[in-house]
Amino acid sequence: MRTSTSRSVISMISVMQVLGLGWAFPVGQRREGDSPAFAASADEQSVREAIQIILSTRKGERVMRPDFGCNLDQLLFAPNDGATQAAAEFEVREALLVWEPRIDVLDVKASAAGARGEVLAIEIGYRVRSTDNRYNLVYPFYLDRALA
Repeated sequence: MRTSTSRSVISMISVMQVLGLGWAFPVGQRREGDSPAFAASADEQSVREAIQIILSTRKGERVMRPDFGCNLDQLLFAPNDGATQAAAEFEVREALLVWEPRIDVLDVKASAAGARGEVLAIEIGYRVRSTDNRYNLVYPFYLDRALA
């Protein structure tokens, strides 16, 4: 005999689209229309949140998946120059190629931002494979919070 919980899980699975349905990021924030337990994320929003999770996770941070994430943390106190920007572009591109199979990475460009150049603005252009929609995302990476 099925419980009401298992019926709701099955109905949720039946309405999932190609891009998936999962918990919203950050976990615990509810959006209008969500069930009381957790906020849900689907479609292109799910992809955008997955990119942010990949970039904000240090490699080695997850116990059961130590290779997951991006090595941006190695640039934390580096000067905001061309070498650091090129290293950030490489790390972001590689992490997204490995960990987000739902997209094609079109372009990654890092540049100095902030009043004193303390922010590395990483612009990511990507295409969602299943819908052929193109998006861009700017991920701010703070090189030295002491300057902010």
